Amino acid sequence: MRTAIFGGTFDPIHRAHLIVAHEAAAAFSLDRVLFIPAANPPHKEAGADYEDRYKMVELACAGEPRFIASRLEAGSEKSYSIRSIERVKAMGGEVFFVIGADAFAEIRTWHRWEDVVDAVDFIVVTRPGHAYTSPPGARVHRLDTVALPISSSDIRQALARGETPDGLPPAVAEYIREHGLYSK
Repeated sequence: MRTAIFGGTFDPIHRAHLIVAHEAAAAFSLDRVLFIPAANPPHKEAGADYEDRYKMVELACAGEPRFIASRLEAGSEKSYSIRSIERVKAMGGEVFFVIGADAFAEIRTWHRWEDVVDAVDFIVVTRPGHAYTSPPGARVHRLDTVALPISSSDIRQALARGETPDGLPPAVAEYIREHGLYSK
């Protein structure tokens, strides 16, 4: 079993996340991609609460059998990637970690980053303007994707202005509307 961990705040999840997951699954013959919303991310503050973000991920993954919304980081403690990696590795099989080049450039700031580097193969999603260097011993596979002008922060800002942003899966857009998320 070839499993990729795709973690993030997913605040909210959008089409670019799904495109990256599809491209990674195809390029690396992945059997499944675990979308793991961070419950309490150490490097970012989430706008929507965990349950709403998890539900949006679940809705976005519906209809794609390789995509699984996971609650591995649910709870009140800080969400550290190494904990999720260790849990997924305990299930057996090969484990990959999908990460943007911008986040990978900061990996040395992560909790137990050396253990993270030792534990997984990285699928680094390249983005224009974000260079990175690999830590010693890192197993890195580059994934060049089409740059899409979609970001969660832009989507949140548009929603706060009362606009309907592009880039959201329809079920996620409906969930946001029904629950009044990101409106100020």
